[in-house]
Amino acid sequence: MNSRNLAANVVAEVKKVIVGKDAVLFKVLAAILAQGHILLEDIPGVGKTTLALAFARALNLQFHRMQFTPDVMPSDVTGFSIFNKAAGKMEYQPGAVLCNLFLADELNRATSRTQSALLEAMEEGQVTVDGVTHRVPDPFLVIATQNPTGASGTQKLPDSQLDRFLLRLSMGYPYPAEELEMLKRRQYGGGMDGVEQVVTREQLRLLREETDRVHISDELLRYIVRLVNATRSHPQLIQGASPRASLAVMSVSRAVAFLRGRDYVVPEDVQCIWTDAVAHRLLPAPGLEVSVQAIAAEALKATPAPKIQ
Repeated sequence: MNSRNLAANVVAEVKKVIVGKDAVLFKVLAAILAQGHILLEDIPGVGKTTLALAFARALNLQFHRMQFTPDVMPSDVTGFSIFNKAAGKMEYQPGAVLCNLFLADELNRATSRTQSALLEAMEEGQVTVDGVTHRVPDPFLVIATQNPTGASGTQKLPDSQLDRFLLRLSMGYPYPAEELEMLKRRQYGGGMDGVEQVVTREQLRLLREETDRVHISDELLRYIVRLVNATRSHPQLIQGASPRASLAVMSVSRAVAFLRGRDYVVPEDVQCIWTDAVAHRLLPAPGLEVSVQAIAAEALKATPAPKIQ
C-alpha cells in the first residue's frame, strides 16, 4: 500500500467517530506529519477529546490524557523522584507527558507554572526532573484543548507557549445533518471501539520522512517571507509573526502538498494553512476590535502569490 493510501486510511478511521469535520481532520494529520503540536480551541462537547483519542488509536500511539485544573502540579506532567527504600536510591516516576500522544485537556484552566511544565517537552522532546533529563518517546505529539478565553476558570496561555503550537484549530458546531448522523451512529453502538489501527509507528516515521522530502521552491519561500513580514508592519499589531511562524508555515505546507498527492508545494498549500499556523502568534494592540484571524487573512489577501508553472 502506498503512503498516501495509508494517510487516507487514518482519516477514514477517525471519521468513524468524527462526523463532518473533514477540513479539521486533514489539517490535524498534516500537523502530525509535519511533527508539530496542535491547539484545539473550542467550547466543551464538540469532539476535541474524541478526535485526539481516535488519531492515537489509528496511528497506534501510546495515549495519555490529563484534565488540567488549577490544582494540577507541574510534577503531575513531568514526573517526580521518589526514594526507593529497598534499593537505597531515588527513582524517577514518569509523568503523564511521557507517551506518544499527550492530550492536555483544557490547558488554560491550569496555573501558569503547570502550563510552563509542558514547554520543555514540546520544544526539546525531554523533561528535566531534579537535574536529570528524561527523553520523551518518539514519536511525540501534544494535542492541547482550551476553552475560549473568558470562559469561567480560564486564563490566557502565555505567548511563549502559544508559539510552540504548529496549528491552532477550531472544530465548531456540527451542521444539523451531521449531528443527526452522529446520533444515528451512537444509537447503534458506533463508538471508539470501532476505530482500528491502520498505521504502525514505523510507517508513521516513513510518512514523516516522505513529507520532509517534499520540495518547496525559492519563489514560494520568498512568498512565505513576504506574508510573515506583512504581519510585522501591520498597524493593529504590536507583535507580528516570528521566524518560528515562517518555519511552521513551510513545514505544514509540505505536509499539505504530500497529502494532496504532490512532491512539491504550490501557493494553495500555503494559503490552506496560513491563518491556522500564524494567527495565534500575533499580538494585537490593546482595545483591538478586529480578530487576529481577520488580520492574518488580510495579510494573505494583500500579498500576491507567485505563479508556479
